[in-house]
Amino acid sequence: MAKYDKESTFRTNLGPWGWVTLIIGGALTIFQLYTAFYGSKVSIIQGAIHLGAGLSLVYLLYPIKSSMTKRRGVPWYDALLALAALGTNFYIIYHYERLINDAIIFGFTAFDQIVATAGILLLLEATRRVVGLPIVIIAIIALLYGLFGQYIPIIGHAGYDWPSLATEMFFSSSSIFGTPIQISSTYIYLFLFFGVILVKTNIGQFFNDIALRLTGKYTGGTAKAAVAASGLQGMVSGSSVANTVGSGSFTIPMMKNAGFKPHFAAATEATASTGGQIMPPIMGAAAFIMASYTGVPYNEIIIIAIIPAVLYFSGVFLGTHFEARKQGILGLPKEQLPKLKNLVKRLDLFLPLIIIVGFLLAGKTPTYAALFAIVTAFVISFFRKDTRMSFKGVIKLLEEGARTALPVIAACATAGIIAGTVTTTGLGPKIAGGIIELAQGQFFLVMFFTMIACIILGMGLPTTANYVVTATMAAPALLAFDVPVIAVHMFVFYFGIVADITPPVCLAAYAGAGIAGANPMKAGVTAVKLAIAAFIIPYMFVSQPILLLQGDANVMNVSIAVITALLGMASISAALIGYFVRSVNWLERIIMIGAGLLLVYPDFKFSLAGLVIFGVIAAMQYIKGKTDKTKRLTA
Repeated sequence: MAKYDKESTFRTNLGPWGWVTLIIGGALTIFQLYTAFYGSKVSIIQGAIHLGAGLSLVYLLYPIKSSMTKRRGVPWYDALLALAALGTNFYIIYHYERLINDAIIFGFTAFDQIVATAGILLLLEATRRVVGLPIVIIAIIALLYGLFGQYIPIIGHAGYDWPSLATEMFFSSSSIFGTPIQISSTYIYLFLFFGVILVKTNIGQFFNDIALRLTGKYTGGTAKAAVAASGLQGMVSGSSVANTVGSGSFTIPMMKNAGFKPHFAAATEATASTGGQIMPPIMGAAAFIMASYTGVPYNEIIIIAIIPAVLYFSGVFLGTHFEARKQGILGLPKEQLPKLKNLVKRLDLFLPLIIIVGFLLAGKTPTYAALFAIVTAFVISFFRKDTRMSFKGVIKLLEEGARTALPVIAACATAGIIAGTVTTTGLGPKIAGGIIELAQGQFFLVMFFTMIACIILGMGLPTTANYVVTATMAAPALLAFDVPVIAVHMFVFYFGIVADITPPVCLAAYAGAGIAGANPMKAGVTAVKLAIAAFIIPYMFVSQPILLLQGDANVMNVSIAVITALLGMASISAALIGYFVRSVNWLERIIMIGAGLLLVYPDFKFSLAGLVIFGVIAAMQYIKGKTDKTKRLTA
């Protein structure tokens, strides 16, 4: 985990400092649960407590260098930085009235400016430790743009001096304490804590067993089970890399033993884990921020996201199926599958997820749904000896909830710097104008350039920060056209997410390759083939919003769009894998890719033409397959 996942490079031997992290972490979780029950504090105060406690834990848990994780205790300088992180944020709480009211009239004091500067530096360093450099570099570039905008051609601005910029970043509700950290300090923390409880109740293994039971007996069943299980776990984990490593330790060896090549096993796990970030209802926690940015209620977003997620995972299933047929990999024998009666005995483990989905669809708030799901999962844990927790276990559970949230806290606060700079300097519209000008107003080219921007911006970023950055910097270009807001935000969200499997960075593919003992770049290229749906679907729902249940989304139109999309992805996936009914040659591959693109194009005449071509190829493949079989039998 520590090798491939920055979030896992924490100290393993805290010594006496373990008590300090236990107290701070437990207190933070109790605070979050308390405010969920009785109502949140004022947004900046809620955010300051959330961020202050989170950053102090980062400095206590994460060393300055990853190689120092096994050293005992916490160095004096990290203890001092942890205290400073608490101090700078609690300074906001203590001086809240003056900072919010008086400072607007009389200005900020010199000491306010020092505190703001220290707070920003502490945040950036903590984010570097727990999340990584990419988002820190983007945030620093954003700050430099805010400072020296007057010297930048074309997209420049009047520029800020440092005291003005620092106090705007640290003391306002539009930057560090803007929407991302506000959502993190309310909804996201609760859902992350919910995920921790699910791990404690062994629901992750239950997902694996259910998936293996449902798909394991079919062609390439181990890979299909990995796709299903990783998709379910990925939506809860909120990190495609962490889920690739966590699930992959079980699924990748299973796929290799079944006969899949190492790079393909790594790619399958990485693709499924990345897809978990777009799987409702949790969607890697980004759905909560999306609801705030778009004005579309959260319980509507999780319905809107269903069809694209189903199409994505259908595409991955098709890819694994064609590869299994190509390699001659069959399903597992019945005796190797999990026993049905054992699964039935554990069906109550689904209850927390049923409650969370049911409450959301009933119109309850995410806070309400998460709280009831947490309580349900907690109660269920006492029904079995292997999941029952002692008092000490409950305390550790509270601390684990805080630990799990640290990367999201740091990423959301740092993303707030980026979003705040884009807003205060007017950078968003300028980037949008540049993209539109580069594309010469051609809508398809605008989508293409926006896609490239999202993939670049999304490299190395966790899900929530990924979405914040792409939504503020790339989405405005598409919003200039007559496209539904939710379609634009889903477009940038999808392409930001697939950066985790897109070479050359492709962190999730690298993680999977490390477990599989495969070539990382080969795993990344294969992951792109398997996830080809993710590169097509966003174009479809921008051009054809009925896939997001927008516009004229009646049953007939949606059904036709979904069926043609599935057929199109089957054609493209078979062409990329090189196998359909039988092996396909290069000419057939080219024709099938063309047929697939025609099928997914939002026009009935094009889709019909694609269907005819696809049908002809399928018939030719079938006839050739029968002929070859007859020749083998008579030989």
